[in-house]
Amino acid sequence: MLKQDFSHISTWVFDLDNTLYPPVTRLFDQIEQRMTAWVMRNLGLNQMRADALRESYWQAHGTTLAGLMAAHSIDPSDFLADVHDIDFSGLTRDHTLARQISALPGRRIIFTNADTLYATRVLERRGLSGLFDAIYGIEETGYQPKPGRPAFEAVLRLDGFAPEQAVMFEDDPRNLAEPHLMGMRTVLVTPTPSDDAPGNAHIHYQTTDLNSFFARLAEA
Repeated sequence: MLKQDFSHISTWVFDLDNTLYPPVTRLFDQIEQRMTAWVMRNLGLNQMRADALRESYWQAHGTTLAGLMAAHSIDPSDFLADVHDIDFSGLTRDHTLARQISALPGRRIIFTNADTLYATRVLERRGLSGLFDAIYGIEETGYQPKPGRPAFEAVLRLDGFAPEQAVMFEDDPRNLAEPHLMGMRTVLVTPTPSDDAPGNAHIHYQTTDLNSFFARLAEA
């Protein structure tokens, strides 16, 4: 059944953070801390107010950056360079995942709300460099983030793949709604099974581990 459901797939779309590496590395925790510090420093807020502002921007705009650009006209390049200046030593190479991704038939791309330089560094640390045909970061979407439809439309224009022949792997359920509406198959990557996922029509599959998912796909 699983293999049959994916037999038509010719484009494999991957989110980056907490999807191509496990959340236990807590890499994104560093980024969140740096985002809060940036907001405190540049907007003159204390930590509590900065965190609250970031949460409101995440809810309303999809990312902290999108909210800051809309409300404060900030320079995105300065923000991205600052918040991605983190310690990558917690990331380790995953040779099994590298073999499985390289064996996927068709086109393989990254679509992330981070920038492409950061994505490249993450892939290098995970041993996944050279496995993807394209990396689409926030710059390529004109700084329009997931989960908004304009971000997905931008990637479709740039890459030209057929949504009905594509699948997207994501750790954030809300980022799978638009791909589903566009005709893509969707896979939620979550460290623990989500009771909500089966009730969401836009989530076709969920997995706690990409390695085991691809192993099942190969053996089905």
